[in-house]
Amino acid sequence: MREVVVIPYQSQWQQLFGQEATYIKELFQTELVTIHHIGSTAVPGLAAKPIIDIMPVVKSIEKVGEYIEGMENLGYHTLGEYGIEGRRFFIKGEYKRTHHVHMFQQGDQHIKRHIAFRDYLIHHPSTAIEYGNLKRTLAKNYSNQVEKYMRGKNDFVKDVEQRALSWYKQ
Repeated sequence: MREVVVIPYQSQWQQLFGQEATYIKELFQTELVTIHHIGSTAVPGLAAKPIIDIMPVVKSIEKVGEYIEGMENLGYHTLGEYGIEGRRFFIKGEYKRTHHVHMFQQGDQHIKRHIAFRDYLIHHPSTAIEYGNLKRTLAKNYSNQVEKYMRGKNDFVKDVEQRALSWYKQ
């Protein structure tokens, strides 16, 4: 059973992203278009679960299957689309997760959604604080119930996501 733990922002999250991004870049080489640090650990000052979310953008999502063994050699387990069509999702650390990789093909609609959400929180610190407070409360109330923690964030995330996408277009 995974425990939900939300901790204060850690400056080393940027470095952990950079290290892992280097490994992924070396593996995917010319298939990789770009790679982004997304999620709460990418927002300075935001409390978060200490799991680094990484979003590689590839030329062809169909070719990702050719790299599964390489991702496994980096310590990742593949979960396929895992509920989001067109995504390839990888986790590192089954019970004590350290990284999530959300891989999309260039041009996928989910790329902008993730970047807009991250950038909106960076540029709207009061919303980031509100989000951090919500996550801390949910983690305290549902420390052993990941699904309830996620459901508790859902409405807030969807609302901010819509604001972020409108803001991002400007």
